[in-house]
Amino acid sequence: MSRSPGDAIGSRREARETALGLLYAAHTRGVDPLEVLAEQPIPPEPYTVQLVEGVAGNIHELDDLIDNYSEGWSTGRMPAIDLALIRMAVYELAHQHDVPTSAVLSEVVELVGEYSTEKSGRFVNGVVARIAEELRPGS
Repeated sequence: MSRSPGDAIGSRREARETALGLLYAAHTRGVDPLEVLAEQPIPPEPYTVQLVEGVAGNIHELDDLIDNYSEGWSTGRMPAIDLALIRMAVYELAHQHDVPTSAVLSEVVELVGEYSTEKSGRFVNGVVARIAEELRPGS
């Protein structure tokens, strides 16, 4: 089956949703995200794998950034779904230079709207936007 150029956007969205689920599952189970990734009966899309491996491999760097920009909230106090969303977005901002900042911000807003609360949406968007300003000034 052939894909049209517009499918790449949809597939990245699906990859992010799958990665979010895997990162959330790992956090709530208290296991390494790579363990949850390895348990999948059908291998996820390559971008899903890249996101999960990237977050797992850079988790201390990501959490340090998040703690510095989350104004009064440590990563240990954040709801698991919000933390998974923020980690994934910050990983993309810090390490996926081919992904536009606007795409990262747009996706995190959409995903938090689907999977978390309205109050969390403002918080998550604020943290990710502040980190984006630091990591990608002027974009």
